[in-house]
Amino acid sequence: MEKFVIEGGHRLNGEVTISGAKNAVVAILPAVLLSDGICRIENIPNISDVTTMIKILHGMGAKIRMINPTTVEIDPRPVNSHIVEHDLTRKMRASYYLIGALLGRYSKACVAMPGGCDFGVRPIDQHIRGFEALGAQVTMEKNAMVNVKADMLIGTSIYMDVVTVGATINVMLAAVKARGLTIIENAAKEPHIVDLANFLNTMGADVRGAGTDVIKIRGVESLHGCTYSIIPDQIEAGTFMVATAATGGRVHIKNIIPKHLESITAKLEECGVSIIEDEDGEGLVVSSNANLVRCNVKTMPHPGFPTDMQPQMTVLLSVAEGTSVVSESVWDNRFKYVDQLTRMGALIHVDGKVAVVEGVKKLQGAPVRADDLRAGAAMIIAGLIASGTTEIENIEYIDRGYDNIVGKLTTLGAKIDRVNFPDGEALVKNVG
Repeated sequence: MEKFVIEGGHRLNGEVTISGAKNAVVAILPAVLLSDGICRIENIPNISDVTTMIKILHGMGAKIRMINPTTVEIDPRPVNSHIVEHDLTRKMRASYYLIGALLGRYSKACVAMPGGCDFGVRPIDQHIRGFEALGAQVTMEKNAMVNVKADMLIGTSIYMDVVTVGATINVMLAAVKARGLTIIENAAKEPHIVDLANFLNTMGADVRGAGTDVIKIRGVESLHGCTYSIIPDQIEAGTFMVATAATGGRVHIKNIIPKHLESITAKLEECGVSIIEDEDGEGLVVSSNANLVRCNVKTMPHPGFPTDMQPQMTVLLSVAEGTSVVSESVWDNRFKYVDQLTRMGALIHVDGKVAVVEGVKKLQGAPVRADDLRAGAAMIIAGLIASGTTEIENIEYIDRGYDNIVGKLTTLGAKIDRVNFPDGEALVKNVG
């Protein structure tokens, strides 16, 4: 078992290069299954979710060749099964994208229910409704397998009852080779939706409107191999922006798309942080004197403030002057991590999907845990600004979405180490 040990009180200074987007790559890797040729995917992040998905594809028969740490070639042609067992899917939520990809390839799929972070009920009913609208029959097997099959997928109009990234992606994957025109209304608009559409189009698909709330997909008979580079990670960039602001540092954040970060930038500027776009338009310089002031945050689907940045922003607000209100409108139970922050001296009261944050002058280092991926990032930021030493358990969650987080922070001047500790010597035992 491993943990992070952080000595707080060191400002972040320097420059950091953002890796490829986790939320894009975990959709694009399954989409390779739709291709009739070799796909070369570049700018992939070195995270455990990517490793898991590549293992799944390899276990299904795909030929995998790592060109370098950020580039992989995948030949999906040897894959001859539409079944993915639970031992392969239990580690990541995005494994459900295999359903749409396999349905698009074989007109059938049998995939175990996914795992990943646990922060509330995350049903796949909108996915199922989309598959059924395309002509598939969906059954849930007793062994927690989702069984989907169709004689033929036929394009149709699909209205999403709620804005959902996962269902939008899964329907896109299933529809690209369906007969006729599929129209997805009330579609999610996140940057990784656009990245997936661009990847599918590079393979020969006909997807239009990604990034708006209406996506139109005209089915094609086949898709070919291609070379494609993943967009930069919006959430990793936002995490470093918040960490820089919270520590009172100055960091040039490179390899980003500033437009993807506008909602995060706006809230940080409201808190008194300086953010300047660099001359080439591919980076931001974030600087702060750590004299932060309150603001209110409400998570919303893109282009609103992203739910995946809510825990990190709450840490910053915990040391900002005044009272802030953080409202979570996307997921249930995403404030689980607050119990860990209060161990460090934060004053936060949670009532359902709303947290009232009273700014304190300082957090105090303590043994804490990562309750999920983004909560883990929040614990790191808390440790960076706290007095004394913070030790973080359950860091396997953090490894799911952050490429070389220790190395990048160390280069910026943070005092953070990854250390081993024996099984059974957990620091935080059943603390609510």
